[in-house]
Amino acid sequence: MQMPFCSMLWDRSPAPPENAITINGTVVVAKNFGLSAPGKSTTLRLFSGTQIDHGTRKGKLSTEAALRGGKKSKHGKTSTVTYHVTFVVEAEFGTPGAVAVKNGNRADQFFLRHVRLELAHDRSIHFECNSWVYPYKKTNSDRLFFINTSYLPSKTPEALLLLRDEELRSLRGNGRGERKDWERIYDYDYYNDLGNPDNPDHVRPVMGGTRMHPYPRRCRTGRPLSKTDEVTETRKHLINLDFYIPPDERFSPGKLAEVLTLGVQAVTHFVVPEMKTMIQGNNFKSIELLTRDLYTKPSQPAADGEVMEQLKTSVPSKKTYKQVAKNVKDNPVKFPIPQVIQHDLEAWRSDEEFAREMLAGLNPVAIKRLQKFPPVSSGGKKSSITAQHVESQFPDVTIEMAMRQNRLYILDHHDYLMPYLRRINTLGVCIYASRTLLFLKSDGTLQPVVIELSLPATDGGDGEISRIFLPATHGTDAHLWQLAKAHVSVNDSGYHQLISHWLFTHAAVEPFVIATKRQLSAMHPIHKLLEPHFKDTMQINTLARSILLNAGGILERTMYPGRYALEMSSAIYGDWRFTEQSLPNDLVRRGMASRDPAIPGGLSLHIEDYPYAVDGLDVWRAIDGWVRSYCAHFYHHDTDVEEDTELQAWWDDVRSVGHGDRQGDPACWLSLDTVDHLAETLSTLVWIASALHAAVNFGQYGYAGFPPNRPTRCRRFVPLPGSPEMTQLEADPDKFFLEMIPDRFTATLGLALIEVLSNHTSDEVYLGQRATSTWTDDGELLRLLDRFREELRRVEKRVTERNKDPRLNNRRGPVKVPYTLLFPDVAGTDKGLTGRGIPNSVSI
Repeated sequence: MQMPFCSMLWDRSPAPPENAITINGTVVVAKNFGLSAPGKSTTLRLFSGTQIDHGTRKGKLSTEAALRGGKKSKHGKTSTVTYHVTFVVEAEFGTPGAVAVKNGNRADQFFLRHVRLELAHDRSIHFECNSWVYPYKKTNSDRLFFINTSYLPSKTPEALLLLRDEELRSLRGNGRGERKDWERIYDYDYYNDLGNPDNPDHVRPVMGGTRMHPYPRRCRTGRPLSKTDEVTETRKHLINLDFYIPPDERFSPGKLAEVLTLGVQAVTHFVVPEMKTMIQGNNFKSIELLTRDLYTKPSQPAADGEVMEQLKTSVPSKKTYKQVAKNVKDNPVKFPIPQVIQHDLEAWRSDEEFAREMLAGLNPVAIKRLQKFPPVSSGGKKSSITAQHVESQFPDVTIEMAMRQNRLYILDHHDYLMPYLRRINTLGVCIYASRTLLFLKSDGTLQPVVIELSLPATDGGDGEISRIFLPATHGTDAHLWQLAKAHVSVNDSGYHQLISHWLFTHAAVEPFVIATKRQLSAMHPIHKLLEPHFKDTMQINTLARSILLNAGGILERTMYPGRYALEMSSAIYGDWRFTEQSLPNDLVRRGMASRDPAIPGGLSLHIEDYPYAVDGLDVWRAIDGWVRSYCAHFYHHDTDVEEDTELQAWWDDVRSVGHGDRQGDPACWLSLDTVDHLAETLSTLVWIASALHAAVNFGQYGYAGFPPNRPTRCRRFVPLPGSPEMTQLEADPDKFFLEMIPDRFTATLGLALIEVLSNHTSDEVYLGQRATSTWTDDGELLRLLDRFREELRRVEKRVTERNKDPRLNNRRGPVKVPYTLLFPDVAGTDKGLTGRGIPNSVSI
């Protein structure tokens, strides 16, 4: 690999030029606990952006300048240290275009926030860095930062062209060797780090690279492969928090301590109930006792000693461990009461709330309009649901009439599940594939009218055994209906966590992060547009692979697919299309809306009171308006897009490598041959990373924090007539229900996980915000961003007004939880379990 800016390329201490002038500047470094500050051995050099050294074909280079001083300062909420620096350059040096930074420390890296130069005539130049600079002794190269001006490749000043190209080539690496902490290498790999071939129970297939198991790519680490199967990457610890990712993709030290604190408390929740289980048994005795046990009992110990000892061997630094230990001590563990039961402990049981959460809950992206009756599986088998099942509840409405009036909907968890049920049900769980039909009432709410629960035939063939359940309010039929709804919720919980959340946001975005760093220069305007939407994504995905998705990890232990979770998500990814991920296209695909150019926005919703879609379309239009105006600022003609070499290389990287398993489907991707296609592609990506993730993530604790409302697995099937299980159900329906859903241990572990995932951390940057106001020197872009923010504030106002409208029954429902998951929260002042706010990125 070619390392740019090697010391052999220039003399580090040439004599000052005779006709020298000076350029003064300030260098701002974040103050990080446990790391040495840059000292006098740290030096900087300037590259001219306007005058070329014909010997190197790069901009002219200044002499080396050392840091001076080191005064404590503040930039926002961040503690910083400000240094001074003076460069000596020749009079014909021209305007600086890049700065090279050499960290002369023996061991420690530092986080460089920015460099600011003061030029003649009250001019200044800003270099927005926000990057770790590792010791030269480790990297054998200087760190290069470009000025804040954005350039398309064809518009790049000649003095910066070679520097731009060298920097990109260095970021791609050569695909060989194990990555070191200090390396800034962005490369792809398969998901081959989840299993352990030395443990028969933890053998897992590699995800990605084959027709059998297609998957998005993740960041390559180059860790040694297992000698047992020679395909699975090894890991140092059971809980591994130091998997390689490029330094600039890591959590800030403060956020790492914050997330680890939440994680320690989560694991403590996991340990303490295990001890209680030995004393009290593993089942909750009643709904009332469950509520009292989880939410209102005295605080548990702050953290389990064994958990803290294991953490000590896993965190990257002793200082981080000490900060986490202090945070844990100051914040005793206690589950807050979830929103879904704050006002009424029984409202979650109602049919209206069961249906409403398909439109305004934590997984509002799965419901579809029924377009064929009876439903037919992908293999051609017809559902056992008949017209009589539906029409018996609505004597004045036929199936044909209801479908013609767009009043029949379906939550379909059948086809993708059936091929896995035999294997899943050998894992000690009792899972059906389900179909739920719903009817749109005149008041705008949905009423569930029939549930079909199916199992594979017992003879091993491809037949199915299905049971039909109809709504009931009294007697045994009411109890059976409640159990059927719980099984549907289990299906939906698994789909939500593994598909809607993990696959369609976290996993789908990571290849775009890698491709952007590999192919788009930091000077490229699209790099600057996308950068805030990638914050912390690679780090949180790395943690997920380490402790959530791995064999025997938390998701396998809490979600019903168990060891087949990633394999099942791989099968669904085989039909994933990026073009269908924009909100308008997704709504049309699911039959929830139709194209109508005669109305504003060009889209007509078939359920007018669909909170996710209504608020989401407001947010989508704001994003799309911002992205289109941004693109139009740089691309004046379609040929500008076609001739942008970096942009085309980026798009090829995404399609042929990052999401290479989906390159064979031409409908999966748009061609980047017009400004319109570019804008739609980028709007879709920003939507996925921000609003879509917010909609499916930050409501998790509010709705699933009460396990009976969103159980993650079932331990019993619905009893058959005349069976001993039916007698048990009739004798004590609540006891049977609680013995069917996850036990105390599993429920508490899942609860601890979603509490962590639902939290907004203190350094969150929300949609419409930037980490700093100096991210660009282009005044027009700053005005466009202000306009975007103002539009988002108007969205906030409309969301608030809708939640107050008593005619919109789906906005709050029987549980009286207002729909705020797509409230942008541009101010971004509230942290923790807020249930509102759209962060820029998939950051938790």
